[in-house]
Amino acid sequence: MMKALNRVIALLGLAGAALTAPLALADYGPPEAAPGAIASAKSQAKDAKRAVLLVFGADWCKDCRVLEAEMTKPELAARLAARYQVVKVNVGRFDRNTDLAERYGVPLKKGIPALAVIAPDDQVLAATAAGELASARSMSSQGISTFLLGLPQAK
Repeated sequence: MMKALNRVIALLGLAGAALTAPLALADYGPPEAAPGAIASAKSQAKDAKRAVLLVFGADWCKDCRVLEAEMTKPELAARLAARYQVVKVNVGRFDRNTDLAERYGVPLKKGIPALAVIAPDDQVLAATAAGELASARSMSSQGISTFLLGLPQAK
């Protein structure tokens, strides 16, 4: 009985450690870098016949960090890299790059992370207009992956 109780206590300790483990920073970079990064990505996407995936968020945002953790898993990262030039756009505390979010149809009031898929010619192919990823931490890995892989690609 004591042995089984010790095993349960050890398992609970492991589960608690996993739940409290810090998420890696998403590293959205300085907000002022976004316009240049988008221009560069559009040029690269044109040459590679891909779309550009804009990820609007911030390093302080837990849901952004969850999305980042999913997007950097090797299998999903490889599939996204084959389809998109990915650019992270730092929105600060919803006070930076708001013009870019508006330009690409992303209502920041619905929450972050938020996405837009654009063609190299700047045409918006899709945007998360309803805050679809704003609660990424409550989504499953499969749910996030399915959502991302369901986004449009370059034509």
